[in-house]
Amino acid sequence: MNYRELGRTGWQVSEISFGTWAIGGAWGNVDDRESIAALHAALDGGVNFFDTADVYGDGHSERLLAKLKKERKENFYIATKAGRRLPTQSLAGYNRANLTSFVERSLKNLETDAIDLLQLHCPATEVFYAPEVFKILDDLVKAGKLRHYGVSVEKVEEALKAIEFPNVQTVQIIFNIFRQRPAELFFAEAQKRKVGILARVPLASGMLSGKISRDSKFAADDHRQFNRHGEAFDRGETFSGVDFETALGAVKELKKLVPPGASLAQMALRWILEFPAVTCAIPGAKRPGQVAENLAASDLPPLSAKTMKEIRAIYDGQIKPLVHHYW
Repeated sequence: MNYRELGRTGWQVSEISFGTWAIGGAWGNVDDRESIAALHAALDGGVNFFDTADVYGDGHSERLLAKLKKERKENFYIATKAGRRLPTQSLAGYNRANLTSFVERSLKNLETDAIDLLQLHCPATEVFYAPEVFKILDDLVKAGKLRHYGVSVEKVEEALKAIEFPNVQTVQIIFNIFRQRPAELFFAEAQKRKVGILARVPLASGMLSGKISRDSKFAADDHRQFNRHGEAFDRGETFSGVDFETALGAVKELKKLVPPGASLAQMALRWILEFPAVTCAIPGAKRPGQVAENLAASDLPPLSAKTMKEIRAIYDGQIKPLVHHYW
């Protein structure tokens, strides 16, 4: 495992880390025994950074990470998120009372006195234009409830606005072969300010694993079944906003570019790591075998310039018109 510096925190974090949405909820059936085994496999493989949220299984993934802390001696970092517990997303909801209560609940779930990294969880765009919200986060740091804070965003616009606030340490943004816009302007601006970048949804909800086909069936409680058109939350969260048939067609072409001995998922993760501005990718996993496949991407040699160019051509030709200007 290779490690990269996370913004100005002073932390060196695993460039392939672990996202816990899948073991929390909204991804179909999950077995807690397998989930814990997957978390242990991640630690065994050198992962030292886990991303979660208070709404993943209504705090379930946070509690699984607390269990992991008890079972292992290694030090690792936990980033959680707050804000999606609000019934509707608006600036009014991001007040001191609500944010404080969300933080206190996560502290209880994680069984800790201070959250390593708290991220605003894809709030409404207007929140990023509200200094008073970030003042609340500053106060929570001063109170010892948070060590650092950052944001998770839907749009590049929100990411650019967020890093104007001096104590925003990290930005979590969808970045993968199907969502390449962040690399155009935002990455350079984040690097100037030494802001860490967490590449979320790195495998486009599993589409870039190459294991999904037209015959794939998803459980009723899997967002890949119920949110394809944004019925429950932003449609860009599901298959990165690319319609199912188009995505399958692009995957067919991408498979032709996979280096010998690697999988499409590993190539997709390695592609993300080709961008120095990225601190880490945070793929999810339900089972130890998935963890092992993800972590192997850190050991792959860099992709060739030819492969990078061909991947970009697939994006430009098939994907870009569908997603580039929306997020």
